[in-house]
Amino acid sequence: MIADFESVRTGQIIKPKTFSGLMDLYEHNYLRLKRIVPDLDIADEMISISAGHLDLYLSVTERCKYTTMLRMTYQFRQNDKLIYQPDMHLKIYHDARIAEVQDRLDRKHHRIYSGKDLQQKWKLNRFLYKWLGYCIHQGHYFHPVSNVKRLKC
Repeated sequence: MIADFESVRTGQIIKPKTFSGLMDLYEHNYLRLKRIVPDLDIADEMISISAGHLDLYLSVTERCKYTTMLRMTYQFRQNDKLIYQPDMHLKIYHDARIAEVQDRLDRKHHRIYSGKDLQQKWKLNRFLYKWLGYCIHQGHYFHPVSNVKRLKC
């Protein structure tokens, strides 16, 4: 995806469920993520509060020179217990300007890993693409709430 930015300009995914289509989807996810959190360096814990909608939580779990690992989720209270759904773990590649789902927690609290399976990666990253679009539509935007110790790489 070095020189082909046509899909970014037109907003359409090229070649669904292919490797090149997946790379294009990573680019779109990065662009959408940057709309709701333009600066990942302002804090390690952030919350987006949009009137009439669920609060959206973002936690930076690791920072390196070219990458950032983060977790994005909603919080639900069920039987005096906090439930995190969808519990998405993302890796941001700043130099390549892409965002990739590493894994997520399903409703039964089992990890779904993207692994090496192209179809599974496509499914998880397509979910992220749609979810980020939904969050943008709801008016979510992250503001810092605290700063905690950073992990070193």
